[in-house]
Amino acid sequence: MSEAPDRAANPSNNPSITANQGRIKGPQDFYGGLVLMGVALFALWASSDLPGSQGFAFGAGTAPRMFGVLLLILGAGIAVSGYFIEGEPLQRYGVRGPLFVTAAILFFALTIRSMGLVVTGFISFMIAAYASHETRFVQAAIVGACLTIGCALLFPYALGLPLELFPRFLLR
Repeated sequence: MSEAPDRAANPSNNPSITANQGRIKGPQDFYGGLVLMGVALFALWASSDLPGSQGFAFGAGTAPRMFGVLLLILGAGIAVSGYFIEGEPLQRYGVRGPLFVTAAILFFALTIRSMGLVVTGFISFMIAAYASHETRFVQAAIVGACLTIGCALLFPYALGLPLELFPRFLLR
């Protein structure tokens, strides 16, 4: 009983009070906002030599600059809210998701012309499906087949894009 009045009288003895003093209250939001601000500053720098956005003259640089400024403002708002408002702690960053999604994109880009839309699309989907540890092979194969059929009907037939559907060596 004598410990409770001592903690109330001396806040430095109370771990719940000292843990949040002088610290960022929502680290995940704070650092996420800083990353968004960094991306926005890069976009503004990268679009600085593009024409446009002088008064009412619109050009190639108008949209990147508008989105860059908007992203900068939103990132600053998120960072400020993360600094002052209680939020989620930083979580462990997983590499599996970005690794498999990047691999699927690269595979698609490198093989679409030689292997055709059907084969490349299905294999790319299966590679990307393994970005999550919750993926089930049979379910991913069914969804991949349905999406591949949808893409095979949409792009060359509905949109009229000149895409090969199957590998070149099968068409000869």
